[in-house]
Amino acid sequence: MKEQEPDKKLKNDTKGGEKNGKMKMPEMNPKQQFFTNIASSLLIFLVIITLYSYFTTEQTKKPKEISVSELVSLVKKGEVSAISVDGEKLSIDLKDKTQKEAKKETEDSLSQTLLNYGVTQDQLSATKIKVVEPTGFWFWFLNLAPILIPVIFILLFFWIITRQVKGAGVQAFTFGQSKARIIDPDDTNQIVTFKDVAGVKEAKEELSEIVDFLKNPKKFLDIGARIPKGVILMGAPGTGKTLLARAVAGEAHVPFFHLSGSEFVEMFVGVGASRVRDLFKMAKKAAPAIIFIDEIDAVGRIRGTGVGGGNDEREQTLNQILVEMDGFEPNEKVIIIAATNRPDVLDPALLRPGRFDRRVTLDLPDLEDRQEILKIYANKKPFAEDVNLRTIAERTPGFSGADLYSLMNEGAILAAREGRKKVAQFDLVRSIEKVMLGPERRSHILSKDEKKITAYHEVGHALVASVLKYSDPVHKVSIISRGHAAGYTLTLPLEERKLQSKKEFLDDIAKMLGGYAAERIAFGDITTGPSNDLQVATSLARSMVTRWGMSDKIGPVALEDPSGKIIYGRGIGEKEYSEQVFALVDAEVSLIMNEGLARANEVLATHRKALDLISEELIRVETIEHTEFDTLLVANGIIPKKKTEEV
Repeated sequence: MKEQEPDKKLKNDTKGGEKNGKMKMPEMNPKQQFFTNIASSLLIFLVIITLYSYFTTEQTKKPKEISVSELVSLVKKGEVSAISVDGEKLSIDLKDKTQKEAKKETEDSLSQTLLNYGVTQDQLSATKIKVVEPTGFWFWFLNLAPILIPVIFILLFFWIITRQVKGAGVQAFTFGQSKARIIDPDDTNQIVTFKDVAGVKEAKEELSEIVDFLKNPKKFLDIGARIPKGVILMGAPGTGKTLLARAVAGEAHVPFFHLSGSEFVEMFVGVGASRVRDLFKMAKKAAPAIIFIDEIDAVGRIRGTGVGGGNDEREQTLNQILVEMDGFEPNEKVIIIAATNRPDVLDPALLRPGRFDRRVTLDLPDLEDRQEILKIYANKKPFAEDVNLRTIAERTPGFSGADLYSLMNEGAILAAREGRKKVAQFDLVRSIEKVMLGPERRSHILSKDEKKITAYHEVGHALVASVLKYSDPVHKVSIISRGHAAGYTLTLPLEERKLQSKKEFLDDIAKMLGGYAAERIAFGDITTGPSNDLQVATSLARSMVTRWGMSDKIGPVALEDPSGKIIYGRGIGEKEYSEQVFALVDAEVSLIMNEGLARANEVLATHRKALDLISEELIRVETIEHTEFDTLLVANGIIPKKKTEEV
């Protein structure tokens, strides 16, 4: 059973939301190309053999061969109309339209041979004799073909092999060349501008100066100002870093060199540094231009951690990037833009002034930004009259462009699957849950007992969330399986918030343990259902103790970094705190969890009647929306939570 996590992070954009470029056929690797050439050669050889066999077969269908004496007999009888002499070969045309062949001695002429065999001069005169000169293309071809065709094939075969080896040698020399993809500013199918990027207003303002510099550098250089050489975009995965970098290139109308940080690193030492040099050389030739390095943390991690030694390939590549960036002249008009979601692991030399001077943080979108993003993704989608993007934006707190793009796409897929021509509001609402939790699993049918346990579990979450003051109100309760969850309780905040307090976290933990407590109260036993709730609640409690200083015993001390790893000092294996502090952290986490469980037990024991009644209704209908759930709360003496403006 899952519910929306309080610190769920969302994305502002995704590569799926970018404009599609022209499709390119995938290139074959050298091995595939080699075998393709061999296969082509064999195919050509088979075609030649087939044609040759055809012609030789035609030649084998020749007339019956007779002896010279038989020819003499036919001439004496007057049955021969014409004889063609081709060397020693005789082609005989009889008066009955049949053909015969014969051979004579090469030293004597046909006339002399016939006269020697007793043919009279009158009989010889009645027979037309034609001498064919042994010249012409087909004569030489048919005679030389058995020799030339194998020779030609062997030469062709060796030529292809030589060409392949030469190509492999060229590839060896080009191995260190840059693998960057280039987007031409005149390619209208791939150009992205700031109009295609919703939200991130502050980031666009920061980057607008880069655009102005690329368009009119003289204005800055005349006053002695230097535009930042590098801009690093920081934000959660999918917050629109790549799209924003492309928008800068589109606005400035300059070439855009795009590649990932991992494309620099190879198993061969020096290849990464060579590719860096080649990349910057290409960019300088195309200046003004933008180089965009995505996921730069793959190559720009901090050095000297003791992993891989001091001369490993990654560090050499990073050193070359540092040298190339610091070697730029102010008037070269090449801007480096990098993106990462882990700025904490980057090397300090990469972030110092003179390299990546400017840091731009991309935050998750608020309500207004989400509505603007939905409008962008709504283009070219036919909507029904009941679609209200404002409502969808209100129901997706924590969502961003990547999730919203997926939401709009799933809504269109649902409408098409059901044979409708327009996307309705109902499709978009269903898509929200599909993006968050996964598709419905209607085939996953629960037994009667499992269905009852799941209903009590989910209503336990919902009741605790409805009673506790600082918990988010319930938006939907369902026992229809989605993803890995047998059921789910969807809670949404009443208003947008960037910060969360300790009281809110404690109520969230109690809400997560509501399903665990409900199973114990209703059945006196525990199933595997609360496993995900326990994992999320324990992680949240540990973060409260080790990251946010929300433990009274430990105090305002950060023991872990945002990724949940222990903060290291000078070396990787060095501990930052003692075993006693470890034990104290475990004790504090256990205390928070037990207090949350006690609060959940208290709420459910107080409202046991509501737990039974709402669970029975959920078993009957399988899904309860927020309006019906509020009605059930009022019927059991619980006041639903309202927005401030509603109050």
